[in-house]
Amino acid sequence: MLLMKQYENTFFLSKDHHYGAFYVLISCVLSQRTKDEVTYPAAKRLLKLANNPKAMLAIPIKTIEKAIYPSGFYITKARRIKEISKYLLDNFDGKVPNTYEELLKIRGVGRKTAGIVLTHAFNIPALPIDTHCHRIANRLGWVKTKTPEETEKVLMLIIPKKYWIGLNELLVKHGQQVCVPISPFCSKCVIKKFCKRVGVENRR
Repeated sequence: MLLMKQYENTFFLSKDHHYGAFYVLISCVLSQRTKDEVTYPAAKRLLKLANNPKAMLAIPIKTIEKAIYPSGFYITKARRIKEISKYLLDNFDGKVPNTYEELLKIRGVGRKTAGIVLTHAFNIPALPIDTHCHRIANRLGWVKTKTPEETEKVLMLIIPKKYWIGLNELLVKHGQQVCVPISPFCSKCVIKKFCKRVGVENRR
């Protein structure tokens, strides 16, 4: 709850449920190696031009590239967005599926992206774990794991399902702004008294 209050005005995805599953999926594709501040404006620019797979296939790839720039690897991402749109049309009548199994069949979609689509687009409990979540969960002492995949499995056992939705975005924000990889800002952390600081040698 303390973290939620601290970051509630900075969440992007949680404010944008009305954009639908396609928006969430495309946002995740654009977010790879790109800051949130770039990702979500780029997604909104693109979705204003084409807000469904059929419309996306109809616009030139150069138009997609221009809309999503300066997202990292924007040329590659533009091609991937075209591929995803075609796959959704060919296999799901243009709709984004709502199960892990079906989402993971989409090229370029891993467990993190699938989990975010499930939680933010369909309100289905899932635990999308990336490097931020993995690092922070270990640093807090919640888990003792070596990979995000292992962290996801353990957290599913110890975190009540009602807290799964939104946990990824919450921990990512904390990892970007306070609990950074090197020399975290423990002095301004609102949950420092609950943290075991595993592996933290220097802090601010």
